[in-house]
Amino acid sequence: VQDSSSLVPSNDPTLLFVNAGMVQFKDVFLGKDRRAYTRAATSQKCVRAGGKHNDLENVGYTARHHTFFEMLGNFSFGDYFKQDAIRYAWDFITKELKLPVDKLYVTVYKDDDEAALIWEKEIGVDPKRIYRFGEKDNFWSMGDTGPCGPCTELFVDRGAKYGCGKSTCEVGCDCDRYMEFWNLVFMQFNRDAEGVLHPLPKPSVDTGMGLERIASILQETETNYEIDSFIGILENIAKLAGHKYDPKGTSNFPYRVIADHSRAMTFLIGDGVMPSNEGRGYVLRRIIRRAVRYGKKIGLERTFLAETCGYVIDQMKDAYTDLEGKRSFILRVVQAEEEQFLKTLERGLNLLDEEVAKLGESKMLSGEVAFRLYDTFGFPIDLTRVICEEQGLTVDEPGFEQAMLRQKTQSRQHWKGGAAGDNTLDDLFKEIANEVREKNLSLGFVGYDANETEEGRLIALIQEKDGKAVRCDFAGSDASDYLYAIFDITPFYGEGGGQVGDKGSIKGHGFEGEVFDAKKPADGLTVVHVKPIKGTMKVGESYLQATDLGLRSLTARNHTATHMLHWALRHVLGDHVKQAGSLVNPEMFRFDFSHFQAVTEEELQKIEDLINERIFTDLPVSKKEMKKEEAVAAGAIAM
Repeated sequence: VQDSSSLVPSNDPTLLFVNAGMVQFKDVFLGKDRRAYTRAATSQKCVRAGGKHNDLENVGYTARHHTFFEMLGNFSFGDYFKQDAIRYAWDFITKELKLPVDKLYVTVYKDDDEAALIWEKEIGVDPKRIYRFGEKDNFWSMGDTGPCGPCTELFVDRGAKYGCGKSTCEVGCDCDRYMEFWNLVFMQFNRDAEGVLHPLPKPSVDTGMGLERIASILQETETNYEIDSFIGILENIAKLAGHKYDPKGTSNFPYRVIADHSRAMTFLIGDGVMPSNEGRGYVLRRIIRRAVRYGKKIGLERTFLAETCGYVIDQMKDAYTDLEGKRSFILRVVQAEEEQFLKTLERGLNLLDEEVAKLGESKMLSGEVAFRLYDTFGFPIDLTRVICEEQGLTVDEPGFEQAMLRQKTQSRQHWKGGAAGDNTLDDLFKEIANEVREKNLSLGFVGYDANETEEGRLIALIQEKDGKAVRCDFAGSDASDYLYAIFDITPFYGEGGGQVGDKGSIKGHGFEGEVFDAKKPADGLTVVHVKPIKGTMKVGESYLQATDLGLRSLTARNHTATHMLHWALRHVLGDHVKQAGSLVNPEMFRFDFSHFQAVTEEELQKIEDLINERIFTDLPVSKKEMKKEEAVAAGAIAM
């Protein structure tokens, strides 16, 4: 039995969050990772909010959808296969869970005769209780290509009272009578780019059963929200609002959203996700702000989420023993985020009311208003959509996206000295970068080992005059205001990671020029920004490129200081602190970081003392190159 992995996927940029039990074993199934075991079982924390699998907007409306849930699963990596997997599943649900056999049904893939025969001949399931479905329902793929295979699903008949009443109601109906609760996936093929299926040398098994769903079946509750791990949280939320929770009530939607979202935010923060305006952090922020808004719907005008998350920890800490140690941190993060949103929530709702009143006969809120709610008052678009839907309105979401795009375009920084407002320079840089790739040219940076070099050959040149840029084979001070030079080898560091580009000089073949910047405007390309002083530069020639050593040394000191500050911040404030941006130049540095509240004077003093202490010890510095994974394992925190 393996522990649940973190909700933050390890080395998988394709996923926002772990959303299934098999995620931690993905590389095992793909043959990229080997474990000391060939069988495993887990109870995996999962979040489905944002990305391809997004249940956020269904939460509370349905009986079964959650942003956070637990997935039970057993896995075989080239060990047992179809016959044993089916037998293990049947034994578990009939002997351990004691589900009545006469209430159980199974589905198989339409062409999977093997699975159908196992169910009928070996397990003894009545053929009338075995349904065959197509690829949509009973064939699972990891992606468009790769491991895949048929699956068999187990259903339980919950009785006519949960049905739709139609004479055609049977397994596969959308109503709640026949509930699927366990999926057994048989990964026996590899699908190639042409869609052809090739048998895998070692077929594997991946199963998944939602804990909340099977608990609802066993406890005979109408919805997942009435099971033992939810009901206590719901009752405490109602108590906070001065109400008594009625599981059969008709206005339970806000309570369900708050309970579900409290579980999600507790575990996300516990696994290191912090509220922010992008990626995982923005999904967390949306979850928190949705919960705040629904708290307002039940009369909670003050902060309350720290208390609801406390209830979650009380409920779950026995199973997840790390939660208690993270309690204080989780509650502080939630409290700070809720306080921040409450400052603007009322004003945002007032604006929305005013704009809705202006609509008249129209039933659509403009994208511009939705964007203003997002940009000024912190309303995620899905929150605005829900509020509008409650009033029978829609939101012009394409208009919202256009406003978002316009803001991004307006805020994009143009290269100082470039053709402002003109894409010519960008186009030329991309053109050169493409040529480098097509010709398979090797571009080298030697600045870590040398401050100057005569080996760099000029491979491309752009001249700018009167705000217009054009590629050329040679150019000099007589016809150019600025030159943009690309060498195959250069010591000039192009601006990146918040550090400004190097300055210096270029000389050779009668040419002299002042380098006052270096940037990386296109993939793999370092462009040296030159003010010609005398002479002409020619493509194909090599020049002496020399960085300003004094400025570089000052910049290097400030760069080192950012790493020391990052370390000290994490030491004093916590390991959740991450770099969010920086500016490093010879005169100063700025370091942006993530934290859920303002740093106190006392904390600032501790941070300053720690850094000075390290400076005075004058520790020796060594350099070592290693893979990113090795660096992270060794304690590196800034890449």
